[in-house]
Amino acid sequence: MSTLTDFNAESHDDAVARLAPCVAIGRWAEDLATGRPYDDVAAVVAASQAHAATWTPSEVETALAGHPRIGERPTAPGAQAVMSSREQAGVDRSDADVLERLRDGNARYEERFDRIYLVRAAGRSAEEMLDLLEERLTHDPATEIEVTRGQLAEITALRVQDLLS
Repeated sequence: MSTLTDFNAESHDDAVARLAPCVAIGRWAEDLATGRPYDDVAAVVAASQAHAATWTPSEVETALAGHPRIGERPTAPGAQAVMSSREQAGVDRSDADVLERLRDGNARYEERFDRIYLVRAAGRSAEEMLDLLEERLTHDPATEIEVTRGQLAEITALRVQDLLS
């Protein structure tokens, strides 16, 4: 864990490395590190969200590679996997029915949009995520990439807050 004071004081490269597990978009980490020093964590989160608004569909697609499917455990080691596991705490892995419904929904989503279903899982139950999945399956591709970008931005903001608090 790093406090805001540590983050503001470390080298640019160390700050970028510290931010990297929050989202796999290199220019985002570079821009946030360049914006130091920040007065408080809320300012870092606000800067994160401002930069997230500029993410391209291609950057969003690339960033999804580090995220496990909802209901599945991360397969790659590292800080991002630890973050994903904590965020998906609302999914009861012992509930076979929920896991099957998530597998089915994930497959339908991937068939429709050719990418994983990403949702801010932190603070949401599996039922809420399933309801959102069903709603999002009705979106057209242009709408859905924007919703996905927004969800990725929310996840990233929560990760930044946890990282620096």
